[in-house]
Amino acid sequence: MAVVFHIPGFLRTHTSGRSQVTIDGSPATAGDALRSLCAMHPGVRDRVLDDRGAVREHVNLFVGAESIRFTGGLDTVVPDGSEITIVPAISGGRGPA
Repeated sequence: MAVVFHIPGFLRTHTSGRSQVTIDGSPATAGDALRSLCAMHPGVRDRVLDDRGAVREHVNLFVGAESIRFTGGLDTVVPDGSEITIVPAISGGRGPA
């Protein structure tokens, strides 16, 4: 079965403009799925992972509705047919007026 990645706008230049990328096969973990995505679209790697291979601080990955930060990181189990969403962190704004 396949896993579908939902790709945010800032990464679409590295996925040929695609907002979704399907990974064939059955990756066991979020890390396996991400490695497959990066093999297909190498430009994604350096924008999602740091030089140690960890998910960058300003990027969040969700397997279904669960953030991998709270479910085992890149070792999070990915059930067949899962959807993985990459979400850039948003910060800033104006304090109280």
